[in-house]
Amino acid sequence: MVWFMRAVQLSAKNRLDLVDVADPTPGPGEAIVSIRAAALNHRDVWIRTGQYAGLKYPIVPGSDGAGTVESVGSTADEEWLGREVIINPAFGWGDSDKAQDPGSFSILGLPRDGTLAEKVCVPVAQLSARPSHLEWESAAALPLAGLTAWRVVHSRAKVVRGERVIITGIGGGVALFALQFASALGAKVWVTSSSDEKLARARKLGATGGVNYTARGWREALVAAGNQFDVLIDGSGGDGIDGLLDLAAPGGRVVVYGATRGNPSGLALRKLFWRQLSLLGSTMGSPDDWHSMVEFVKTRRVVPVLSEVFPMDQVAEAFDLMERGGQFGKIVVRIR
Repeated sequence: MVWFMRAVQLSAKNRLDLVDVADPTPGPGEAIVSIRAAALNHRDVWIRTGQYAGLKYPIVPGSDGAGTVESVGSTADEEWLGREVIINPAFGWGDSDKAQDPGSFSILGLPRDGTLAEKVCVPVAQLSARPSHLEWESAAALPLAGLTAWRVVHSRAKVVRGERVIITGIGGGVALFALQFASALGAKVWVTSSSDEKLARARKLGATGGVNYTARGWREALVAAGNQFDVLIDGSGGDGIDGLLDLAAPGGRVVVYGATRGNPSGLALRKLFWRQLSLLGSTMGSPDDWHSMVEFVKTRRVVPVLSEVFPMDQVAEAFDLMERGGQFGKIVVRIR
């Protein structure tokens, strides 16, 4: 007998439907997780709008999820049955912690069906126990953005107590996790946004200061006030990255984890070599990053910032909010 589940499915560009699909079946070393909540990332929006590499249809999107292990494909993994888990969305990282293996690395939700469904099939190696202090929606919000931010802050920038950090574009999931992680490590964190409301909310989360990047001369004002930063964290790219270098202290580290505004038209290399700056790239995270991030969240009792929680039948509205950029924190979809 074939059993069916509800899933959010993309059957074509911008064609997002709630449909019934056959339940997944676990193979050796795999588990079926009954999803309680999932969360969106910009990646899901780009997949929906056909702006992501390796597109295929139909596909169930979603990289973030939390739920209960319902079945496993190997008797050796039966200890996982009934356990409440979160899922590491970084698959096939490879053997080196320095960077992902381009031949094997992938992210849950494309090419493999993702978490916006009542059930998902994943390798048991991708599972970790749900942090006990997190409700289902908060646990679902952690994986992709939390892993990305942890590698940026901890593994790449190596932020330490007392350092001055500036994070651009506060409000998105990665930027907010970076604020929470860097603050918990003892850094003094500034943030930027085009919204004064988001800046105020970031201060309540621990930001030392914030600046509205739509204000004329905001960089110059920061420098004039004696603000230079040991670590600069950016996920936007574009022409703003060149001006951002002006805020770096000598010997500072600039970490880039995205380019939502595209490539810069120019970059003044003299700023890099004259100030002895390090320009670092970062994407997702290794298995070691994942496990240390989850442990940090548990011990420091970090709680993800949620923007809004939608029921499964309103998933299109959740995608629309993400596409507008109106969120402050993670957008979550309650599956059950």
